[in-house]
Amino acid sequence: MADITEAAEKKLKSRIRKFKKVAKDEDEKIKFFNQLGASVEIFLPVKNPEQEGDSIIFYTTAEGKIIDAEYSYNEGEENFTSVPVADKDLDVLIEVFKSNFQLE
Repeated sequence: MADITEAAEKKLKSRIRKFKKVAKDEDEKIKFFNQLGASVEIFLPVKNPEQEGDSIIFYTTAEGKIIDAEYSYNEGEENFTSVPVADKDLDVLIEVFKSNFQLE
């Protein structure tokens, strides 16, 4: 099996061909963006970033509507976890961040 770098380069070439097709054809663009989603990670301030860190990751539709979120916490490179954000807590997070970010 090819190493991961070769596999990534091959996949990138394939994606670029697809992007070129999307850029030239409106029907392909619509089809592509209907399948697309995104994630936005917001890194939260901590007193000692060398020892710990945490963040909120929002998952959105292509239109930017938030559909899910998770909280990530780490204590160094090897001690990491993430947990899903409950719907009621997601509403609070959306309220907090909506004035500074264009999130829905």
